[in-house]
Amino acid sequence: MLERLGGGGQAEVFKGVAESIEGFRKSVAIKRVLPSLSTNPRFAAMFLDEARLSLFLQHANVVQVFDVTRDDDGTYLLIMELVDGADLKAAIEREAAHGRRLELRLALYIAIECCKGLNYAHTLEHPETGLPLHIVHRDISPPNIMLSKNGEVKIVDFGLAKANSQVEITDQGVVKGKFAYLSPEAAWGQDVDARTDIFAMGIILWELLTGRRLFYAETPYQTVEQVREARVPSISALNPNVDQELDAIVRHALARDPEERYQTAADFGDALAHYLFAQELKVTARDVASLVREARIEKARSASTRDSLIDAFIRDERARMTAEIADELTRAPPAPSALAQTSESLDTKDWIAELGLDSLDP
Repeated sequence: MLERLGGGGQAEVFKGVAESIEGFRKSVAIKRVLPSLSTNPRFAAMFLDEARLSLFLQHANVVQVFDVTRDDDGTYLLIMELVDGADLKAAIEREAAHGRRLELRLALYIAIECCKGLNYAHTLEHPETGLPLHIVHRDISPPNIMLSKNGEVKIVDFGLAKANSQVEITDQGVVKGKFAYLSPEAAWGQDVDARTDIFAMGIILWELLTGRRLFYAETPYQTVEQVREARVPSISALNPNVDQELDAIVRHALARDPEERYQTAADFGDALAHYLFAQELKVTARDVASLVREARIEKARSASTRDSLIDAFIRDERARMTAEIADELTRAPPAPSALAQTSESLDTKDWIAELGLDSLDP
């Protein structure tokens, strides 16, 4: 492990190097599951089952998992493809900081690329038996969508969400996690399938097009209640650049009843691609790369400015403290002869108190 990249409630992510024979070295991402979860038997069993499935995933729009292992402390590690870039959450926050939304064409392109990765995972068959693996992500959200500096769009964390759901249950029986991106059936604790990922992708696209959160309340329970009701405001009313046709496409993905949604991620992606082409909107991976590059430059500038402010604060504090110490050192008690001549004697304790000291002890 070389450096910590981030972390959350379930794991920490590090940049690392994988070494093999003849000095072969490869940069990787290492996801270290928190020890408190690794020691939970229920989590461990589910995690290993799901992690085995994630090893089968090899697609341009899915972050590849190379290996699953343990460190010396028995903590689970996922050795994954390192995506040099930023997640979608960071890109959204950057645009919001400038009072903007992500460009419509970019939002559609990112959603289409995600649908490609989701459809691949949903329809994947076991390479030996040929049987469907029935892989469902269950945690599609902006932090789990990576944008690379080369313009790639990749989904991360297949395999972790289901295991997490086995150990994080609220009093109401609601699975903890990113409540705002649950599907209604997941919020009710029902069985989920590929259509729950489609609903989550619909939430993300709604938020990209409006610049607002769709399901978001003061408490997690209230947020889950909003998801259960699945009331979706009109996108066109919030963003005049979105017409009724695109609004209807997103609403179709956000149908409360799974039977009324797009039944496959491919269907959702095709509907978005058809709209994109019909509107003659040009967008490529180069546009995503430009977005990531600008976000990285801005992040570096922000970090530099923050460091400069901290340095200036330290310099000011050092100067202030030095001046105070010098001032105290120049203030000495009056000579004995002077004390004898004054009409009021100066008690040593008074002088110590005047200097703000507790005593004359070193």
